[in-house]
Amino acid sequence: MSIDGNIAVPCELCDSARGDVIVSNEQWRVILLDDANYPGFCRVIWHAHVKEMTDLSENDRNVLMQVVWQVETLIREVMQPHKINLASFGNMVPHLHWHVIPRYTDDAHFPNPVWAVANDKLLDQDILVQRRSRLSQLRSELMTRLG
Repeated sequence: MSIDGNIAVPCELCDSARGDVIVSNEQWRVILLDDANYPGFCRVIWHAHVKEMTDLSENDRNVLMQVVWQVETLIREVMQPHKINLASFGNMVPHLHWHVIPRYTDDAHFPNPVWAVANDKLLDQDILVQRRSRLSQLRSELMTRLG
């Protein structure tokens, strides 16, 4: 049981082998999500189970944000999105992590968050295939520059 009397639920983000881990060190890891509608969607996960940025030391916060910014930079270079969304919620899984999401004006949710109800527009499948074709380059760049 947890301190508040609720039954403790295992944290899916504490499992460092879970997901498509691109690069990892003793403090953090970057995973590439398998999201058919959002190729290049990455998550930066802090290994230690903490809930908030302010649970980290100033130095650790700087380390984590440097990784987030590097992932954003690489996604912009390789995937060439219209916009990048950065999000750190932790409402469902209270383990510090950042979502780095490439956004396009023709994606299924634009201009709303990817977690909103999808728009009625249909995305051209050829465009999705083209975007997915860049994933191996993104993976390689992430490994090279962050590894």
